[in-house]
Amino acid sequence: MDNKYETKDLRNVALIAHGGSGKTSIAEAFLFINRLTTRLGRVDDGTSIMDYEPEEIKRKITISSSFHHLDWKKCQINLIDTPGDANFIADTRNSLQVADSAILVIDAVSGVQVQTEKVWEYCQELSLPRFIFINKLDRERSDFFRIVENLKGSLNIKPLILQLPVGAEMEFKGVINLVEKKYLAYKNDLSGAFTIEEIPDEMNEKVEQFRGKLMEDIAESSDELLEKYLEGSKLTNEQMYAALKQGVISGKLFPILLGSALRNIGMQPLLDFMVECFPSPIERGELSGQNLKTKEEVKVTFDENRPFAAFVFKTVADPYAGKLTIFKIYSGQINSDSTLYNASKRVKERIGQIFKLEGKGLRPINPAIAGDIVSVAKLKETTTGDSLSDEKNPIVFKGHSYPHPILSFAIVPKSKGDEDKIFSSLTRLIEEDPTLKLDRDAQTKEMILSGMGQVHLETTIEKLKRKFGVEVNLKAPKIPYMETIRQTAKGIIYRHKKQSGGRGQFAEVHFDIFPLERGKGFEFENDLVGMNVPRNFVPAVEKGVAEAKQHGVLAGYPVVDFKIRFFDGKSHEVDSSEIAFKIAASMAFKKAVQQAQPIILEPIMKITVTVSDENMGDVIGDLNSRRGRVMKVESKDNYQIITAQVPMAEILSYASDLTSMTSGRGFFTVEFSYYEEVPSHITEKIVSQAKVEKGE
Repeated sequence: MDNKYETKDLRNVALIAHGGSGKTSIAEAFLFINRLTTRLGRVDDGTSIMDYEPEEIKRKITISSSFHHLDWKKCQINLIDTPGDANFIADTRNSLQVADSAILVIDAVSGVQVQTEKVWEYCQELSLPRFIFINKLDRERSDFFRIVENLKGSLNIKPLILQLPVGAEMEFKGVINLVEKKYLAYKNDLSGAFTIEEIPDEMNEKVEQFRGKLMEDIAESSDELLEKYLEGSKLTNEQMYAALKQGVISGKLFPILLGSALRNIGMQPLLDFMVECFPSPIERGELSGQNLKTKEEVKVTFDENRPFAAFVFKTVADPYAGKLTIFKIYSGQINSDSTLYNASKRVKERIGQIFKLEGKGLRPINPAIAGDIVSVAKLKETTTGDSLSDEKNPIVFKGHSYPHPILSFAIVPKSKGDEDKIFSSLTRLIEEDPTLKLDRDAQTKEMILSGMGQVHLETTIEKLKRKFGVEVNLKAPKIPYMETIRQTAKGIIYRHKKQSGGRGQFAEVHFDIFPLERGKGFEFENDLVGMNVPRNFVPAVEKGVAEAKQHGVLAGYPVVDFKIRFFDGKSHEVDSSEIAFKIAASMAFKKAVQQAQPIILEPIMKITVTVSDENMGDVIGDLNSRRGRVMKVESKDNYQIITAQVPMAEILSYASDLTSMTSGRGFFTVEFSYYEEVPSHITEKIVSQAKVEKGE
């Protein structure tokens, strides 16, 4: 399709909320009103255009941001429907960096919930203009005014009420626009059709009261209007809308609208306000980037006539269509079948057709202009976070960082020989979702998949099977314990002698073993004097120790932080060989370790937990019960940030435990810190478990 819009006509709007508040239902209602669908899609029925992945349909939640667009009053609105579940909230933050405004959807029964606060914080970080939409006013126990009070306290804002509901719960039937003093009475047939009717008599007084408050609040956002208002002049509708737009863009005003997406009530007024009061990309202002040639910071404006510049914020892996790269154009425009320059990787990329996303569908568009969100297929080098630009004017934009994964599982293939296929397929999924992390533990030899929670990893495994035909099981990862020694042991002698016909084997080695500082690893010192051991056997002795240290004497874990001094031995001119000295060194090492008071070391993790004040005591108590040491507690806003050191073995299931403890309001990051000696009673358990696994 030809592009009939200019940058000033675009509105990039993200729908954000706690999961289950009705974001996707609002998007579906918008598409239905715009006649882009023939029926009102429902998440619960699996008929949603926006939640189209099988994993989303199965769980009835948004897992990955989806995109669609619609025309409304000579503007094009690009909708971004974002996840509201804690497992996928990082994708919401990622998508918000290319939105120009956001609608925060609030459930009229539940009010502000955990992820509501989280996505609101993201918007504040990005200074995104926002509306608040109170949804589900047709539900039992819904209460518009209670939710408004809830918003004031929880989000610490002064809400601007633009509409009042007519009727409540199942009798909810319409919306009063306070700016225009119009009552929109909706038909009860899900069509979204309404008639303009007289405001009910019993509501006239309330309408006048709230309209007066609205006028006062809008006037306070503008010095010019405030002066007129204080002089006794009433504001015209045009003045109110103009001031409303400025107040929304500046972040001074947070208007509240209302309705029911499932019953298609209040959707058209919401679209009207989006066009009227949300900024175009141009009105959002300049962006900062870095010129690759000069290394200087440059300002980029949303101007179709400037050199091309864009930012890749999302990638979708498709086993059939290949990789789909989604980006927002910050400057200039592009046509199909052209060449782009990836400034981040310093390579050229040839593009074919340019597409607008329509749920899981694609619609060709040409050209694509500044401010628009578009996609292209099968770019070879480009990944999420890259910047595309004009080669003569290469600009790199900085994207936001992704959170550290908080939950890890070992991946076990269901079919032998699938390891390589698993690795390559998961790498494709990580391109799509950078909050995933894949490692191979050098010690345990396990493939470790890490993510933002149980559901996140489960859906990844489901996608792995659906998209790439690979099946795996998840299991708790092995703890990478290590062994070391506490004491020095000197004069360890081991003789390896095997004489049974033909050529025999003979080697004798004399060792001292010393403990080293934590983290020093392994040192081998050749301190031979005299000619009892030919020097050509020394490498075999060192190799014997190096191999033997992979399996300690207590529980078979690698031995670290020790030094071997090889100071003497004996050899036989016929029966000595490299293999004989290697075996002797291996056995001497084990004997030395047993005499040097071996111990087991465990990984200690640094964990940073953010919780509300009321949960702090429970969380600290729980960390102490996990053998944790709280290092510091800091206050930030209404939260407490607890930093502690805890053994890895004690926090494998911490994600779900913290959710239970804090009703989902706590979150944490974790990273490796150091190794520490395991207490004796736990050492006994580890040794016993190792014997069971060996079948002893």
